Amino acid sequence: MKKVKVSLRPIVSKINLPTVLKTTALPGDSIERLFIATQVGKIFYIGNGVVRTFLDISPRIIKLGVSSGGYDERGLLGLAFHPEFYYNGLFYVHYSVAGTQGPGALPEPFKPNPCDPRTLNLMWINRETQYDHIDTIEEWILQSNGQPQQRRTLLNLRRPFLNHNGVNSLNFSPETGKLVLTTGDGGSGYDPFNLSQDDMEISGKIIEIDVVKNTFINPPVVTRFNELPAPIQETLTVIAKGVRNISGISFQRFHNQYTKYVGNVGQDLVESIFSFVHYKPIPVPQLIQASLMNTEPDQEGFINFGWRGWEGDFPTSIIGGCSANPALDEKKIAYYNEAVKTSAKRLQPLTSYFHKDPAPDKFGGTALTGVQPYMGNGIPDLKGSVVFTDLARHEQSHSPVKGVLAYTRVKTDCRPNDYSVIETDYNFGSQSAYYVSLGANLEQTRLYLGVYGSMKVNDYNQGTVFEVVP
Repeated sequence: MKKVKVSLRPIVSKINLPTVLKTTALPGDSIERLFIATQVGKIFYIGNGVVRTFLDISPRIIKLGVSSGGYDERGLLGLAFHPEFYYNGLFYVHYSVAGTQGPGALPEPFKPNPCDPRTLNLMWINRETQYDHIDTIEEWILQSNGQPQQRRTLLNLRRPFLNHNGVNSLNFSPETGKLVLTTGDGGSGYDPFNLSQDDMEISGKIIEIDVVKNTFINPPVVTRFNELPAPIQETLTVIAKGVRNISGISFQRFHNQYTKYVGNVGQDLVESIFSFVHYKPIPVPQLIQASLMNTEPDQEGFINFGWRGWEGDFPTSIIGGCSANPALDEKKIAYYNEAVKTSAKRLQPLTSYFHKDPAPDKFGGTALTGVQPYMGNGIPDLKGSVVFTDLARHEQSHSPVKGVLAYTRVKTDCRPNDYSVIETDYNFGSQSAYYVSLGANLEQTRLYLGVYGSMKVNDYNQGTVFEVVP
């Protein structure tokens, strides 16, 4: 693939962890503005070169970084503007709720053991008390006086662990007009309870929410679809399952149809980007009916990314050291039966990259943090491609840490494709530069990169947002 070089132009610096970057025009405004949602609960926008606060819900956010040495995957995770936001002022947020800290679903870190069937068949029991926190998805409105106000709660989700809650988790589908929620598998590692493949579990899915239906009144706190009241069930359809953790969904228009992109974060081996055009979502009442009758719902056209049986293109593996040769790793299949069961049903990735890759033009990755199509003319070699970011280049010899920008393309024969690293000329000096988010404007002609100087959410004001320019 062609070598591409870009520059990074700083737009705003010294902000907190930027989790969502997207643009919209405010009601009555003629300019599309960049909005930046930060993990600690503040949303800013750039107006005439000045950073202004759009919404501050930091008092509503769970206390971050306390129980995990400063690292945290909770907080303000999703922001989406209604397609008619300019006229109706409606927007949506997803965040982890203050005061909901629980002990977690397991007392110690989890690793499956193929020799111990108990570890392969764990159940999440006592969910009302054994959970980590509660996430909420809310609808807000920008009032005529310019002040945002909460209108209603769409969902309250009890989450088993601190991590894998999704990020950039709310986006509107230009195909259906519905709000799309991308939920991670609930966390820990290796999806201990196999929530991502269970059709009744909300975790590990891509869900469409019909926000036109006005049925969301004080929804209960749930983990499963069948715990929701029927009127809420009827607003939901499920696009996909087998999600580990993803940085949202993005849509790329070609003629009269859209290609969808999803980046699934890997466990130990590989990061994977999936693409699909056609899909057949399953209404939640249909899933529940099939569950009650103990039958398989019609899953023709339903997307399955394969987790936890598959990590991208590979059966999910446990990596251990070789006692006879410490320089080598031993890899054994964690969930053989599940890998077999989902083998034919899963979607194959468009492209993958490894945590260790010795090739000179590749890189070892850590975690996929953003996937965005680019349709602009400003960087001609990237037009029509899919750009993605990784948190940190996995190379011990390189210090300080720096993230990676790369790209791939959809092939006309729909087969997997290679990728290429995008070279950047920005000098971060001795400062670490974790690439934490990737965003685009409405026309997908501009790309924005969120960078943070630390892995700890309570190392404040170390964020910079750049525009990716020629």
